[in-house]
Amino acid sequence: MRRPIIGLTTYQEPASWALYRDTPAALLHVTYVQAIQAAGGRPVLLPPDDVDAGVLDVLDGLVLTGGADIDPARYGQERHPATRPKAYRDSAESLLARGALDRDLPVLGVCRGMQLLAVVTGGSLHQHLPDLVSTYLHRPPPFDQVAYGEHAVQVDPQSRLHEIMGAVAKTSTLHHQAVADPGAFTPVGWCVEDGVIEAMESPIHRYAVAVQWHPETDPETPLFQSLVSASQNL
Repeated sequence: MRRPIIGLTTYQEPASWALYRDTPAALLHVTYVQAIQAAGGRPVLLPPDDVDAGVLDVLDGLVLTGGADIDPARYGQERHPATRPKAYRDSAESLLARGALDRDLPVLGVCRGMQLLAVVTGGSLHQHLPDLVSTYLHRPPPFDQVAYGEHAVQVDPQSRLHEIMGAVAKTSTLHHQAVADPGAFTPVGWCVEDGVIEAMESPIHRYAVAVQWHPETDPETPLFQSLVSASQNL
């Protein structure tokens, strides 16, 4: 049986490897790749491309990965001093997000990917969570390094996510923004400590699930398996 082909959106950043230093590259954390492979899927990296979303026609599923902030102009706000958008990802991945929903292609949003799904369906974001909750729970210091936080997420018992994760999810978190208005999605998970929306899903699509945390850091998470399983049933 052919493995489901799962597209993964990527960064476009200077990178260093072997003989190369600060070389422009399209790249992604290998943990995403390994998670899809472990779940039985065939990962394919999707570099930013804002021409069209035709690549979705040859995919069985899509992961909108984490990364930089979304330009707040896309949801009608002025930019907060702490907001750091990447316009090239916004334009390219908005096409993919809308195209996946229009095709009813199984899609999993991770961190930025969750925020993007909210924005492209008419929602909005909290631009800087410390202004809202007065803590750095969701993105602890030091801020110039990758330092994941940990907290629990309460999951709606009537949701698909509850079927996947159970009543409470332990999360690995690295975000200073969060969904304020989920657009066409339904919130299904909330941070136990402060009530921030941590997960949402579409009530009208076969599989459109999004989480604010980083499941790719957890080898035992069932989220990627659920995406690959949904992608096998096209």
